[in-house]
Amino acid sequence: MKKLFLLLVAVLSIGLCASAQTRTVKGTVLDAANDEPLVGVSVTAGSNAMGVTTDVDGDFTIVVPESAKHLTVSYVGYETQTVAISGSKIVVRLKSSVSSLDEVIAVAYGTAKRSEYTGAASVVKADQLEDALVANVVTALNGKVSGVQTTSSTGQPGSSPTVRIRGTGSINASSAPLYVVDGVPYMGDPANISPQDIVEMTVLKDAASTALYGARGANGVILITTKKGQEGQAVVTFDARWGSNSRALPNYDVITDSREWMELYYQALNNTQMNFFGLSPVAANAAVNNEFWSAVGYQTWTVPEGQALFDMNGKFNPYATPGYSNGRYYFIADDWEKETLIHGLRQEYNVSVSGGTDRLQYYLSGTYLEDEGIIKGSHFNRLTTRATVDYQAKKWLKIGTSMSYVYSNSGDPRDNDLGSATSSGNAFYFVNGLPPMYPVYIRDAEGQIVYNKVYNNPVYDYGDNKDYGNGLLGAGRMPQGNPAGALLYDTNDYLSDIFDAKWYAVLTPIKGLSIVENVGYFLNNQRAHTLLNPLYGQFQTMGGQVVQSQARAYDVTLQTLVSYNHTFADVHEMDLMAGYESEEYAVENLSARGSNLYQAQVPFVSNTIDQKDGSGSRRELSHRGFLFRGKYTYDGRYYFMGSVRRDGSSRFAPGHRWGTFWSLSAGWDIAKEKFMEPYKGNLLDLLKFRASFGQNGNDGIGSSTLYMPWADFYIMEGANGVFNDGSLAQKGNVDLTWETSNAFNVGVDFSFWKGMLTGTVEYYNRQTEDMLFNLPVAPSLGYSSIPSNIGSMRNNGFEIDLNYRPVNTKDITWDIYANITFGWNKILKLPKDIMTEVTGEPGRYEWIRGTYQHLEEGGSIYDLYLPQYAGVLGSQEELNAMAASDHKYTDLELGQSLFWMRDPVMGKDADGNEIQTGWGEPYKTNDWAAARTSYSKHMGRIAPLAYGGFGTTVNAYGIDLTLNFSYQFGGKMIDTGYQNTMTTASVGAFHKDLLNAWSPSNPTSDIPALYTQAKKQYVTSMSDRFLVSSNYLQLTNITLGYTLPKSFTGKFGIESLRIYGSAENVALWTKRKGLDPRQVMSASNNYGSNNYTYSPIRAISGGIRVSF
Repeated sequence: MKKLFLLLVAVLSIGLCASAQTRTVKGTVLDAANDEPLVGVSVTAGSNAMGVTTDVDGDFTIVVPESAKHLTVSYVGYETQTVAISGSKIVVRLKSSVSSLDEVIAVAYGTAKRSEYTGAASVVKADQLEDALVANVVTALNGKVSGVQTTSSTGQPGSSPTVRIRGTGSINASSAPLYVVDGVPYMGDPANISPQDIVEMTVLKDAASTALYGARGANGVILITTKKGQEGQAVVTFDARWGSNSRALPNYDVITDSREWMELYYQALNNTQMNFFGLSPVAANAAVNNEFWSAVGYQTWTVPEGQALFDMNGKFNPYATPGYSNGRYYFIADDWEKETLIHGLRQEYNVSVSGGTDRLQYYLSGTYLEDEGIIKGSHFNRLTTRATVDYQAKKWLKIGTSMSYVYSNSGDPRDNDLGSATSSGNAFYFVNGLPPMYPVYIRDAEGQIVYNKVYNNPVYDYGDNKDYGNGLLGAGRMPQGNPAGALLYDTNDYLSDIFDAKWYAVLTPIKGLSIVENVGYFLNNQRAHTLLNPLYGQFQTMGGQVVQSQARAYDVTLQTLVSYNHTFADVHEMDLMAGYESEEYAVENLSARGSNLYQAQVPFVSNTIDQKDGSGSRRELSHRGFLFRGKYTYDGRYYFMGSVRRDGSSRFAPGHRWGTFWSLSAGWDIAKEKFMEPYKGNLLDLLKFRASFGQNGNDGIGSSTLYMPWADFYIMEGANGVFNDGSLAQKGNVDLTWETSNAFNVGVDFSFWKGMLTGTVEYYNRQTEDMLFNLPVAPSLGYSSIPSNIGSMRNNGFEIDLNYRPVNTKDITWDIYANITFGWNKILKLPKDIMTEVTGEPGRYEWIRGTYQHLEEGGSIYDLYLPQYAGVLGSQEELNAMAASDHKYTDLELGQSLFWMRDPVMGKDADGNEIQTGWGEPYKTNDWAAARTSYSKHMGRIAPLAYGGFGTTVNAYGIDLTLNFSYQFGGKMIDTGYQNTMTTASVGAFHKDLLNAWSPSNPTSDIPALYTQAKKQYVTSMSDRFLVSSNYLQLTNITLGYTLPKSFTGKFGIESLRIYGSAENVALWTKRKGLDPRQVMSASNNYGSNNYTYSPIRAISGGIRVSF
């Protein structure tokens, strides 16, 4: 007890002595740019002293030793200051330490200062991403980065766009970029990464930037850097937003009034009766009145007894009333868009906690997104969690991890994409392609919608002549099809559990030397449940069908990186890195199906009793790589970098698996030369010239189920214990090897007036050799194609990026950005064995890849050859002249489509054999098939000449406004959506342009006459008539927000509070209403836009973001 008492006395004595030797210092820390208080700033009185941090008002109070003379004030992103201790309150104004020139960006296997980097890279920051109303963060790149194109063929929530960096690099092999998350290649869908977790996205474009990634970097690389904790007090951020979706792309300008539609269709039927069947006007009118409803398929109007539906002039009976009853059912036209599309809700919540000490930093976040889309049954729900921890365990050892778990549930109704454009399950095919004549529901004789008594849901009219429908097979409606009903009764859900993690350790045994070990692990368990209901539609006869599938994909990446950095003589900086990387990827698939459901809404095979079967498969892929990079900088003015990677891929046979890829680059910052000193300061900050050349590899070929295109594969066959000879599933090629790309890039980076104007101008040239391609072969060989290396192709172009800040004051900043990319494509070489000599042009060879795509050396992969439209046979004089000419015509009629064609010119070869030596002069014909064969003409440039984006952000007194635009121009496309609406040969939506069709009273029209049957009419046969400009301007995003002053929110313990609203996919201006050039990038869909796909979504939301 005595010892304890003496100890307490000693402690108190020491404390009293210490108290007598200290004093209290108070102060405030402000941002020098705007005098706003800085929260969490570290203030210490010496290297060994305990420090404090500033509060929400930027204030601090610290007790320091009496002998202390200075305080050290430090904050991430700001210059550290040492200030003298005075007797009064101290005010410290910290200056930002990061300018655009000193900004550190993510690059291949590390980071680099932007001002010193010699590769081609573009960066998109978090503030450009976090307000975007997108489920897939890659979509937010549209228009923000030069050289990057994004297109999407579906508006389904959560779907991923197609991304191309500097064009399409190969005819057949993959042209998709590689995604890298926090330094580790990412095998998942970027839709599984929450935009709120991202610090920045860096797009690497040239060989100097991507060669270190070897096989996977051939088509560019997108680096995604996620958020980490920072030293300082814990910061809690909560962000919530609520909104709704609507259809962003309207239908074509079609006839929506049913009376007007019926009058137009009457004209077509009447013309057919008179001109095709030879009836008199009176007889034709009677025939049309008699057959009209059978031609349409439904009677949805009631005509007074004894009266006709149309008079002799084709005018609709004004006494007819909508709706018709046959005594058992009542039929009336419904608004398919209203009954099928919805204004789905969109809500998103994010919470994060970050902070740390000088040794331990952490970041935790959770995000929930619920997006209901714009059709029933469509949704995308995603729960994302992320945890990042960095720990400085020893002075020489840092360890850390970043782990993410994602659960997603995507309701993706079947057949609502371009691949199923005319499917009976495609809601947009019906909404956009049906005339205003058809019912959605079954109604009883009194006009009430019939309900299913078991499920209390409406009974939909499937048009299949069942006892619950009145549709006629093939007459105007898709038999057994009603997507509005399918959206309610069918199920097509995809569920995923995704775990993505990285663990790392960094050892620094001596100054300048670091050894990094990274382990990346990706796991995706995906399940799919498809139920095709047993109650109605085409699967009703088999009692419905269920399909269940499961896929488990995993990827393991191991990296060892050793780097050494040293500066000597103050002007020579050397940075060397060597490494090894391995990747193992595998996916296993299981699927089963069955029919005849016991319970109509249970989507499991165990709920079926008939036609059960199943299958399973596994595929694997391995990569190995040895890499080296060396950088040298002299005096901060001259920069040199070289890299090499020895890459191996299991896609190729032994003996061809390894390839060597490399790059060299250099840069010169002229602004740092002595002769430029008169221009530095207020005028010139940076003027860097750089150039690079290098080679990438590409192994992206193989089917979706097989990753070894060098080997032969057979289908396992047999039954009852007896094995049969398996049929060939894939013919391999043991000589298959790497596709290689040689890329040259030269650019200029500049900054003027202390960063007021910054930008980049670049020229690139990428030439691809030994392109990977599934080469067609004669079917007699027993297989249709063989993977091969063929030919070469070039992509080249210019890129310009500009950023301008005309106003930068304490209270107001105004930023403007713009970028543009010009691109060209040229085929340099094609294999002769797939080419044929062009008829009538000896010595010229081409490869007909599809009906209208003709490829040849010197041309482009975007080349298109179409018959040429020559207008309408409009007058009797022209008809007589054609009939009297030397050309042979059959079935000439007024109002026919005409096309240009040529006759062959014959001659003799050296042996006296008759051959075609050329073509005669073009003339008009009514035979489209002959015109297509003889005179399909090159349509000029199809791909856009240029694309890009521009936008602006204004911040004034806490209010911020952002506008983002994207655009393209100089290209063409086939408007297949418009083409579908320009015929009366089938019952469908009619474009209003048909109101101006040729007729005896309108003989100068270039729109063919209206018929349902005609001789050689070819009204919608493919020709340049449907080729239109693919130019567009899109208002991509509008964001308006207000951030309350810290001086106010700080009183409530709130660091920041922002209220904002945002709209995505706001407006689109194109050549024609309903046209969407954003669907098409290259040869897909015959270069055509079609509105029979899930419409792009316009999302509008309001939200609040608060930090504590």
